[in-house]
Amino acid sequence: MSGEERPEPRNLTDARTLRALAHPVRIALYEELAFGGAMTATELGERIGETPTTCSFHLRQLAKYGFVEEAGGGKGRARPWRLTSLGWNIPAAHDPEAQIAGDLVLRLSRERAFGRYQRWQETKADYPGEWREAADDSEYVTYVTAEELTQVNKELHAVLARFRERLKDPARRPPGALPVETLLLSYPIEPPPDDSRAGPPAGENG
Repeated sequence: MSGEERPEPRNLTDARTLRALAHPVRIALYEELAFGGAMTATELGERIGETPTTCSFHLRQLAKYGFVEEAGGGKGRARPWRLTSLGWNIPAAHDPEAQIAGDLVLRLSRERAFGRYQRWQETKADYPGEWREAADDSEYVTYVTAEELTQVNKELHAVLARFRERLKDPARRPPGALPVETLLLSYPIEPPPDDSRAGPPAGENG
């Protein structure tokens, strides 16, 4: 399939599929293919610091669970690989095994993201002033309901989705564009009051 035909982020709900992704090398391979497009095991190995043999093994495992596919052309470790979809969603799971595996995938992914954030902090003096001024590092605390938080997240995702095609298609990137990572983390910092989790008072049947 072409870059334009790749479907939207894949919903991951199956524990076995999530466990297949929950490996540091596989997360790294997935990210590099998302950032850089189709690459061979050798090229990927150079980018993530692993041997082509190791990358080939993990690419085959990712292919087994539908995360990557051969892009066509080449032989052996010279075969390029590409993503079958761009990104993933991990909905809240009712299955404990899926929840554990999903949490691990997210933790591994966020560890890599925070590593990139740390590199930015350490190297931002080397960037032009316009990029240092454009970058942001903010924190907000708001009092909202669960419904309001859902709506806020939808609106923020919609803003960033305006640029999604540029990740899929390099021809859409304007001159001077750089890959920019934006993390959206929203979570309650206190548990709800006991009365909001309790059922109706005794004697009330709704």
